Amino acid sequence: MTEDELRTLVRRAIAQVRGASPMARSQPPHLSHTSHASHLTFMVASGADQDGPCIIEPSVMCNHCGYCKSLGH
Repeated sequence: MTEDELRTLVRRAIAQVRGASPMARSQPPHLSHTSHASHLTFMVASGADQDGPCIIEPSVMCNHCGYCKSLGH
């Protein structure tokens, strides 16, 4: 089997799973960085709003990194 034949076979298999025609080449939809939950932030009233202690590590001052407002990503 040549490389081109293998590519055609893979494209057909993907198209069948997606429900498209075997030779259709569709582009994946453009997703914004905010479209995934790991990039959302929480509203946190804490030392981060002023110059107070860090929520994650209270022994140090908040340096406004935003880690406490995210899901850790």
